[in-house]
Amino acid sequence: FFSTDRIIAMSFPSSGKQSFYRNPIKEVARFLDTKHPDHYKVYNLCSEKGYDPRYFHYRVERIFIDDHNVPALQDMLKFTASVREWMSQDEKNVIAIHCKGGKGR
Repeated sequence: FFSTDRIIAMSFPSSGKQSFYRNPIKEVARFLDTKHPDHYKVYNLCSEKGYDPRYFHYRVERIFIDDHNVPALQDMLKFTASVREWMSQDEKNVIAIHCKGGKGR
């Protein structure tokens, strides 16, 4: 995890074998539910795969950006508008952003 007061950057919340070397999705959900109950939204910037949004109470938005590629301007505008709206709704709101490895996108 990398964190500021309101922005959390992390690697893909994984299950199964991948959870041994990536963030286990249940632990990510537990962390967010404990530290930021009802005040977080997860942004999945990974075009390669998704997960069940129920883990995060359906507060997941997916922006399809291919690994090792620059996002399209339209996708960046959609992302920033969504973040701006979420953050302005409540000063306690935070975002958790991830791609596959947690550093590329």
